[in-house]
Amino acid sequence: MTTLMMYAGRVDDGAPGTRTGGVPLVPEGFEWPTCSSCGGSMQFLAQLFVDGAEPEAHVVSVFMCQNDPGLCEEWDPAFGGNRALVFPAAGLVPAQVPATGETLLPEASGVNPTVVDLPYEKAREQWADTQGISRREILGQLAGEPSWLQGDETPTCSSCAQPMAFVAQLEQGTSRAEINLGGGSGYTFACFPCGQAAFLWQS
Repeated sequence: MTTLMMYAGRVDDGAPGTRTGGVPLVPEGFEWPTCSSCGGSMQFLAQLFVDGAEPEAHVVSVFMCQNDPGLCEEWDPAFGGNRALVFPAAGLVPAQVPATGETLLPEASGVNPTVVDLPYEKAREQWADTQGISRREILGQLAGEPSWLQGDETPTCSSCAQPMAFVAQLEQGTSRAEINLGGGSGYTFACFPCGQAAFLWQS
């Protein structure tokens, strides 16, 4: 069973719920993440609404440096070129976007969760074929099992030392709001009890 993230058209930049692009919804006092390599502000990739996470609903937000692609080690969860952050879903407000840096995708893309009774790669292929759409209209998957391109790299929580829970797999998306994942896939994880999250990509 797979929950595909189907492209649902352009949405408001501050839309609630799961989307790619736009402006992240964040708690008061939020500081926009910066890259540990180049020092520039990171690009906001996705906002993932996770209902029923212990003990309440959460939002996981994913950022990645795109100021100098390929030179800031943005593919690894520990090297400082990307950040995944988890917040309680209540009381969030649109972030103040930095004035400089590659911070936003060209479009905020809505997501229509679509359940298909197949493993992810087969579900992605079959749904695209039967619906007569490009695979780029499938923005990834929510929960389930990651479809690794280079082997299992599930992160461990730095607080409790337990494997993190899989939140979502991201694909490059439509040409209108493409995420630069080196032609591969991105993987988002979280440890909700500890308030930790991580992101990496493989190609």
